[in-house]
Amino acid sequence: MRAHHPLVQLTLARFREFFRQPETVFWVFAFPILLAVALGIAFRNRPPDRVRVAIQAGAGADSLAARLAGAQALRVEVLDSAIAAARLRTGRVALVIVPGEPVVYRFDSTRTESHVARLVADDEVQRAYGRRDPRAVREEKITEKGARYIDFLLPGLLGMNLMGTGLWGVGFAVVNMRVRKLLKRLVASPMRHSHFLVSFALARLATVALEVTFLIGAGMLIFGVPFRGSVVAFAVVALAGALAFSGLGLLIASRTQTEEGVNGLMNLVMMPMWILSGTFFSAANFPDVMQPFIKVLPLTALNDALRAVMLDGTGLAALAFPLVVLVAWMVATFTVALKIFRWL
Repeated sequence: MRAHHPLVQLTLARFREFFRQPETVFWVFAFPILLAVALGIAFRNRPPDRVRVAIQAGAGADSLAARLAGAQALRVEVLDSAIAAARLRTGRVALVIVPGEPVVYRFDSTRTESHVARLVADDEVQRAYGRRDPRAVREEKITEKGARYIDFLLPGLLGMNLMGTGLWGVGFAVVNMRVRKLLKRLVASPMRHSHFLVSFALARLATVALEVTFLIGAGMLIFGVPFRGSVVAFAVVALAGALAFSGLGLLIASRTQTEEGVNGLMNLVMMPMWILSGTFFSAANFPDVMQPFIKVLPLTALNDALRAVMLDGTGLAALAFPLVVLVAWMVATFTVALKIFRWL
């Protein structure tokens, strides 16, 4: 395509417009890295925290506390019954042990950490009173990259970034031009309407490579996040996600008349996916009845595919479902947006 072709010039205009906005460059490139660093440090690999356990004051409490004093997995303190109950209720201790015959474990059965505390504490109590395991075991402790929180988080941040820049970079830009009456001027020019709309998608393709390289490169350099898959497969997934969200952004902006309106619609679309699509924690935490709906969200498909390529080395053939979801969103949103787009 010739350099002076209208579509080329429109795409270059979108590209220049992006990099002439320092705040946009910050949110696209710097903010995800700062967020990854902050969360990576907060949730870094470290030795397990000692379980906080309260022993209810009374007969045998001091003796039991003395027996458990050397337990490396426990942090034990003897407390009055009212104080122990209050700390258990507020989550400041995971378990209250009441000495006696039998020993009573008091804990909140809905809290996973309390179940863990009960098992750890009981093991230490039994050993303190002389239990011996009938079967010898041996531990082999390993640390494997790919199972850390930062390894899970980074592809999710990339997916969230591709969603945000796709929606805001296309949707908000179009509405802003409509508010400033630029669309009204452009529609009167010899420019083809399709060239104008397609230029947004092409400009997104030009920035996707920079977004992906910058964020993934920083993750690998700072935290040693593994990359086990094909660069080509990863690029295909990222481009499919970027185009799907560009289409969604164009659809949202196709008839929106105000910047306030597009802000509300963008947040309405993005908020459920921030929560449901497995960016900061696994989508598997939600009930099974919600999983079919969650799986067809574009951000879920993008996050799942990015993680599969990066962490598991999955090839494109095994990513058929998430890619079909992304392509379906892309085709549907662009098709509808082009038909209902309002220039004035």
